[in-house]
Amino acid sequence: MKMRTLCFSILAGCALAGPVSAQLGLPPECGTLKNAYGPYDYRTARGTEQLQVVEAFHFDSNVENLRKGLSGTLGGDLGYTLRAFPNHHRALMSMLRLGYQLKVPKVPGAPFSVVCSLMRAEAFQPEDVMVKVIYGHHLLKQGQRAAALEKLNVADASDAKDANVAYNLALAYFDAGDFGKSLENAHEAYRLGFPLPGLRDKLKRAGKWKDAPAVVESAKQGGEAPVPAEEAAGSTAPEAASKAN
Repeated sequence: MKMRTLCFSILAGCALAGPVSAQLGLPPECGTLKNAYGPYDYRTARGTEQLQVVEAFHFDSNVENLRKGLSGTLGGDLGYTLRAFPNHHRALMSMLRLGYQLKVPKVPGAPFSVVCSLMRAEAFQPEDVMVKVIYGHHLLKQGQRAAALEKLNVADASDAKDANVAYNLALAYFDAGDFGKSLENAHEAYRLGFPLPGLRDKLKRAGKWKDAPAVVESAKQGGEAPVPAEEAAGSTAPEAASKAN
């Protein structure tokens, strides 16, 4: 598979306008995707004024880490971000965590429920594999294993997977008890250069880790197992993916 930029680094690009007509299937309580600002595709937004403006006023590190709101309540800031960028991966994950933390289906100040936020993201960009992985994580947490695996299997079959997607898929499959799929995606994540060993350690603790065939062959020949350049350099993982561990 061709190496791609890590998902939470956001793909550079400039064609921002998203297909509002893709909202077919949204229930009335999830509103419309039409918005005064956007909606824009988060994946192509890196370095753009649209994303910089929204994050400057509604999604700083305090909002992302659920410490305090920036322009109002946490729910309001996350909701604004997700109206402008429905598939904003990090904001989606923060919205989910806030819902879990408060134990409510709809957080105070947010225009839509947690589930609606996921549905809106998927309707806006149906081909966004990270949205499906995040959705799958949520369904697993709600005990809906069959529905979760349906989302995860679609993401797993996509040719748009990158290191972050593979890493989060591995975590989700682990939680679903599908250790074979978890190991397969863990191998792919590390092959694509994911920098942190936490996933490998998690599988090892469960007795489910096996070296990828190429690594085993290298060890047999007395060679040194390959190490991702980022891991060797001691760099940090993409923000949201490291939180998933």
